[in-house]
Amino acid sequence: MNWQGNILKVIFSLFFIFLYCKQIVANDLWTIDKNISSIEFEVPVLFAKNVTGKFNTFDGFVSLDLSNQNNNKALINVGIDSLDLNYKRYKDLVLSEVFFDAKKFPLGLIDTNNFKFNYEDNKINLIGELTIKGKSQNIPIDIEVIKLASELVQVKSEISFSRNDFEIGTGNWKNTSILKDEIKIKANIFLFKE
Repeated sequence: MNWQGNILKVIFSLFFIFLYCKQIVANDLWTIDKNISSIEFEVPVLFAKNVTGKFNTFDGFVSLDLSNQNNNKALINVGIDSLDLNYKRYKDLVLSEVFFDAKKFPLGLIDTNNFKFNYEDNKINLIGELTIKGKSQNIPIDIEVIKLASELVQVKSEISFSRNDFEIGTGNWKNTSILKDEIKIKANIFLFKE
């Protein structure tokens, strides 16, 4: 009986995955042009040049349900180990368990659900779930949408969050007197319609 129950679970799981994928296909699906998009960050440092960097590997999509606005979704992930820093000699430290722990947590993720969108508006305010190092937190996201063509848009956004909320910097690096607590991420994303 146990193997029959497992088969039923697999069948139901596949059925729900099929329904979810069918729903996404029915919506407008927009994907990131990774060749011209960028995701960068900055952390202020006392008496020194701020720590800045960019992620070279990222992916994601936006699915828009224009008929009833119930299933709008955006999902973006970044490869933590694809990070380039202005302080190159500290890259191994930043990727270590002291900061991002890239071996154990290789991806950062922003997930949004059920935001409202109108093609006539160029500003969107929403709440996204940011996940870093296995910890999640809802954060406000302000987005500017610039229509470049009927099937190409530019999305600019800036978010900020506390690095200590995600344990980015432990031990002596938890102190915020030199390396400040606030991390700012700037995204300049180009999306094209599938």
